[in-house]
This record gives sequence, C-alpha cells and structure tokens, in this order.
Amino acid sequence: MNRPADGSPGDGRFDSAFDLSTDDLIDLFQTGEMEVEGRMPYSSNATLMVTVSDGIGADGEPTGRLHRAIYKPGRGERPLWDFPTGLYKREVAMYRLAEALGWSVIPPTTLADGPLGEGSVQAFVDADFEQHYFTLHEDDIGRPDLERLCALDLIANNTDRKSGHCLLGRDGRVYGIDHGLSFHAQFKLRTVLWDYIGEPVPAEILADIQRFLDQGPPPGLSCLLDGIEMDAVMARARALVEAGVYPDDETGGHRWPWPLV
Repeated sequence: MNRPADGSPGDGRFDSAFDLSTDDLIDLFQTGEMEVEGRMPYSSNATLMVTVSDGIGADGEPTGRLHRAIYKPGRGERPLWDFPTGLYKREVAMYRLAEALGWSVIPPTTLADGPLGEGSVQAFVDADFEQHYFTLHEDDIGRPDLERLCALDLIANNTDRKSGHCLLGRDGRVYGIDHGLSFHAQFKLRTVLWDYIGEPVPAEILADIQRFLDQGPPPGLSCLLDGIEMDAVMARARALVEAGVYPDDETGGHRWPWPLV
C-alpha cells in the first residue's frame, strides 16, 4: 500500500489516487467512449471534464471500466506568440518525461481522439482541493513529491507552475497538473517552487536524472518535441546533475506565474 508522501502511514483506505491501474487508464482513454460533463472554470483554453468508459449500455449507463478525466482538445487552444500550436502534446510530454525519470508525480496522460478531435486526456485526481503548494509546504506535506516536481519543472522549463497545480491525492501523494506551457528551448521558467533554492538535490533524484541521461530520451517523448527542444531538455538535466543543488533564478529575480494559486 502506498504511504502518504510525508512518510506517515495513512488510514489504509486507498492504495492509489485513481480507480484503475496506469495501464488500464491509458488504454481506456485511448479506446473508450468519452462523455463531456462540462468545462473547467478559469481555463484560458478549452479544458473539459469528461467521463471515459468502455461503452454505454442500453440503459444509457456506462459499462465496463470507467474513469473521469481532463480532456484538452487541440482545437480549443488559443494561439500564442511564443509557443507553437499543440500545447496538449506538451501535457503528454510532461507525463512521459516523469515516467522516464521513474517519478509518478503526473497523472496518467495520453493522446486520444475525443468529441472535439485529438487532444490530451489526463486522469482526474480525486484530491483535497483545499490544499495547494503553499499549504503543503507550510505543513511539510509531500516534500519528496514536491522536490521531484521542482526538478521536473527545471528540466522541462515549466512556464506556469501555480500553487494550485500541486494536488494532494487521496493516497497522500502530490501530483502536478497543467503543463501545456513547458519544454520551450529558451529559458522561460515561472514557478512558485522557489523554496528549495540552494538546497542539495536528494541523491535519489540525481541518480534518476543521471539514469535518464545515460539511457537517452525515449521515443515516446522525443516524438512530441522538436529537436532543439529535446536537446534543451537534456542540457537542463545535465546542468542540474552537475550543480547538485536547486538553482536560483539567474535573471535577477524570481519569476512567478500569475495568478499564484
């Protein structure tokens, strides 16, 4: 059974933040039927809550496997001057990068066709939505996961790590969401995770990054980014291993997203 990320034993009710295994979730999202429940509030691009199931029975109810998810269709994106179209692919890329590093801090995410065409589909996290990065850090909850998210954001050059993008799952683990504005080749880091500046990166995190560097990027990741972006990922990963500490912002001031939460 998974333990909460603060090391406490938990109450034993949930082994996972999700109702299905990772493999089942990815397969379901790629092959299942998607029903839109509604649009998520405060989203600049189309971000839809959906239910994905193996099918709909004669009684109109879902059959077989069932899970809620967040669907971000490509056709619902607003054009940006500094990022190419297809931000939804970067959502998938962040999940695949985390998986390549061996870090289960991003909900299972895949490409899939939905009612509005191709997009990303990410498992919905049944979370305590009263919690976010600032409350978690203040109460010293989930530090191992938060440090992995910090390292992941540095490697992926996350441009939008808000406090509310860190979710405390029912299993006591912390999960990061909303990664469409990541992987730019130019330095664009904007994050609330500045509390670890100057602290040593834990040895196990450095070992995971070094293994990733030694093995090279998996095809499932590199196919979602262009060559310059992929080279930048590897360069940032090498720089973090060589530094061995969480770096400060060398531009002269901490770069914060807005809004913070």
